[in-house]
Amino acid sequence: MSYKASPSVEKYAGDKGVDLERLARDTGRETLGREDVDRAATGGGPDAGAASATAGAAGFWRVDHAQYGPVREERLGRIGELAAANLGAANTMIPQVTHHDRADMRAVEAFRAALKPEAAARDVKLTALAFHVAVLARCLRDFPRFNASLDPAGTTLIVKDYVHVGIAVDTGHGLMVPVIRDADCKGLWAIARDIADLAGRAQARKLRPEEMGGASMSISNLGGIGGTAFTPIVNPPEVAILGLTRTEIVPTWDGEAWQPVPMVPLDLSYDHRVINGADAARFCVRYAALMSDPRRLLI
Repeated sequence: MSYKASPSVEKYAGDKGVDLERLARDTGRETLGREDVDRAATGGGPDAGAASATAGAAGFWRVDHAQYGPVREERLGRIGELAAANLGAANTMIPQVTHHDRADMRAVEAFRAALKPEAAARDVKLTALAFHVAVLARCLRDFPRFNASLDPAGTTLIVKDYVHVGIAVDTGHGLMVPVIRDADCKGLWAIARDIADLAGRAQARKLRPEEMGGASMSISNLGGIGGTAFTPIVNPPEVAILGLTRTEIVPTWDGEAWQPVPMVPLDLSYDHRVINGADAARFCVRYAALMSDPRRLLI
């Protein structure tokens, strides 16, 4: 099984006598950190300590909280344990930067309104997220470096000739990221159906293993909850992730008067080893242009 580890972790594992390839195979983890090496070196099995990617490094933080007042313990579920381990390792390994921008949603909302009768006839809910997936798929074709992964040694970029978009789904049992395969080859109706199907089965814990993983890039959409901006964590082996928050009305000068314009905040986090700031800015400019005039998707 292939794995991702920083050069310092590779050296640390060598000093400890830990075989990272075997460790990745035994644990099923794609990203390995020093805490995984520590657990393996001390005899921890594949599931030992999986609840926290930082347990080894932060052991000295252990505190008897009960001495300060009443407490209760709440065990993380299996999905929560894996997410904690993976995100903790990712945040340690990746020099991450977040670029903030926003996109004009007037054309998308008008188009969605015009398609309401057809959506009802097709029994499909055409959400703004479907447009975001379609636009992201186009941008990943326009900017191949975002549709890539860095090899574990950090010396070779693996550029993908497919476009799979992950959709983060907030469920009662933890965050899950099902993947829309070949999103660049699908129309809005097909993408909307995929979103509804995958999100519904994620909530019901009926996703198949092959329906998760392998995304070119993922979207974390908090628009239905709120917020104006955030910093999503890049999920390796992806090199970028797009965060969305609630669309807000922004006064915009059109050259003659101020206009109330619905704008969606864009929060693009990226691995600075692969993507530089100018590329991230260009990516967001292209993304915003497509969202402001979705007819461009047909060109």
